[in-house]
Amino acid sequence: MLYSVRLNLSSEKQHFLDYKLFSILENVPVANIISFKDKKGLAEEKEAALIKRRKIQAVRKVFQCTHCAFKCEKCGAQIDGKSSGHPENSRKLNVPYNFCEECSDEYLDYIERLKGAGDPDCYWHNEAWIDAWGKWIDYQSSVDQYLKSKEFVQLLNELKQTGPEK
Repeated sequence: MLYSVRLNLSSEKQHFLDYKLFSILENVPVANIISFKDKKGLAEEKEAALIKRRKIQAVRKVFQCTHCAFKCEKCGAQIDGKSSGHPENSRKLNVPYNFCEECSDEYLDYIERLKGAGDPDCYWHNEAWIDAWGKWIDYQSSVDQYLKSKEFVQLLNELKQTGPEK
């Protein structure tokens, strides 16, 4: 097969250019030439694998980062799974989040302050502190709504059907 690049050159220069191009292409093994169709297929496979990794990472992030049973949902401190069974912590059973001792105490004080009470010795639990807790709770509500959204449920079902390794 003769390859030619036509430029406005003299016939001698054009012949020289054709000769160089042919000699370069002659040394390229046919096995190294990838058809556009094959290359497109490889690109589509890479794209599908990338999308699959993103889906798995989205689910992993939710369950490993935001809903880890061994860390405080508020501050991220490690939680000793044993403390929840002790009688001194039984008053905290009405706390709907997975908190460490300190955050659990703060949450209960936050609820008391919303009712007009609270620990008066904790003067730093001011309006800005109450606002920060309120925004944190709103954020948790948003995450819960996301987890219940039809799109996230669809993602979970899709990964259940195909498995994370496929």
